[in-house]
Amino acid sequence: MDSIDDHIKNEMAKADKGTIFFTEDFLNFGSAKAVGKALERLSNKGEITRVARGMYAILEKHKVFGEIRPSTEEIAKAIAKRDKARIIPTGVLALNVLGLSTQVPLNTVYLTDGSARSIKVGKRTIKFKKTSPKNLSVLGEISSLVIQALKEIGKENVMANEIHIVLKHLKKEKTEHLEHDINLAPEWIRVIMRKALNDKKNG
Repeated sequence: MDSIDDHIKNEMAKADKGTIFFTEDFLNFGSAKAVGKALERLSNKGEITRVARGMYAILEKHKVFGEIRPSTEEIAKAIAKRDKARIIPTGVLALNVLGLSTQVPLNTVYLTDGSARSIKVGKRTIKFKKTSPKNLSVLGEISSLVIQALKEIGKENVMANEIHIVLKHLKKEKTEHLEHDINLAPEWIRVIMRKALNDKKNG
């Protein structure tokens, strides 16, 4: 008869390398305590990797760089999917994703309609900050990032080259998403989003 360890390994092996699993994904194989011990054993043997507390994966191994660990974004998305919550990256993370900053933040903040919490991932911290439903009502991934990035820069500090980069990104957003999301942005950001919308319609 297969042990809990074997069941867990077999289940994880069915998924793509790097797929994140949570302790509770394996509770059909045993109690929380037994599953936790099995995951600890497998991790200590190097058969799986502990990504963060209660999160595990079988990672791809690069011949030069070693284990390819999940990105902060992948971990945040996995938690959001588990919790059936919506998330939006904010601050320096939004700037980084759009290429408005080369700074890779150690502490990333996401707005969420799920639970507020902080999760340590090595030296990094992922923080989920509870927000109002309005802030999560944006439909477009690009327009969502743009709104948060521009809020981080601030109306008085935004530069012409940054607006140029933002407009290039917004051209890739779906027209219907852009039309919807304009109404959720502060007025000074709406001006930029309207220009992108006009450019799309006229181009």
